[in-house]
Amino acid sequence: MSYRTLDAGDAALTIEFGSVIDPALLAAVNALDAAVLQLQQDGGLPGVIETMPTFRSLTVFFDPLATDRDTVLAALQPLIAVAEHGAPAAGRHWRLPVCYEGEAAPDLAEVARTLGMTEGEVVALHSGTEYLVYMLGFLPGFPFMGDLPERLRLPRRSQPRVRVPAGSVAIATGLTAIYPWESPGGWHLLGRCPVSLFDARRASPSLLAAGDRVRFSPVSADECRAIEAGLREGRIDPMQWLDASEPMNSAAEHAA
Repeated sequence: MSYRTLDAGDAALTIEFGSVIDPALLAAVNALDAAVLQLQQDGGLPGVIETMPTFRSLTVFFDPLATDRDTVLAALQPLIAVAEHGAPAAGRHWRLPVCYEGEAAPDLAEVARTLGMTEGEVVALHSGTEYLVYMLGFLPGFPFMGDLPERLRLPRRSQPRVRVPAGSVAIATGLTAIYPWESPGGWHLLGRCPVSLFDARRASPSLLAAGDRVRFSPVSADECRAIEAGLREGRIDPMQWLDASEPMNSAAEHAA
């Protein structure tokens, strides 16, 4: 695997492993990110402030008054060589509830018509696929997840929405995502996930992380509301969907 180094101003540099969305590139990015963090903790990267991983690159930010580009790059070189051959990180597995009904799924019917499928087929295909979290971005906790089945791939909407409700589960191109916050957006909305993906009060504010794997479990509108109420009132722990083995409707029953 080849890489290139890009300058990002006078206080950051980017290590770019490729130009596509691919699990192998993600593995290299995550391996380098973990190695940089470990070296920081060991005191071997003075002046480095933080890192920013993406689909295919890692940007390293540093204090130019404490170090310089060449020093940082020299420290990174042996880490890059190892990261290029790194195995995929052992991410966590999640099974998140999603309501694919009514107002929670404003684009489902249109997507089904466009793709020549029934709404049930779209839901079955979308919820029957395991997705890899490639990166977080755009909004705090917003997960870019792939790879969407070929039959579900559509370009972004020609007319973006000014307001996309928080929790909306959406698709565009080869990706699927969940909007943690209300925001503008141009993806196709297939459903709603009641589980909050970002909470600043948690030790790790973002529920998901790059390298995690996610499946969706369809729930009814009533079940979705019950889960939301349980989470809001503190009667349900969002971590229960980590490596969940119980049916999603049992979570709604616990919340009732």
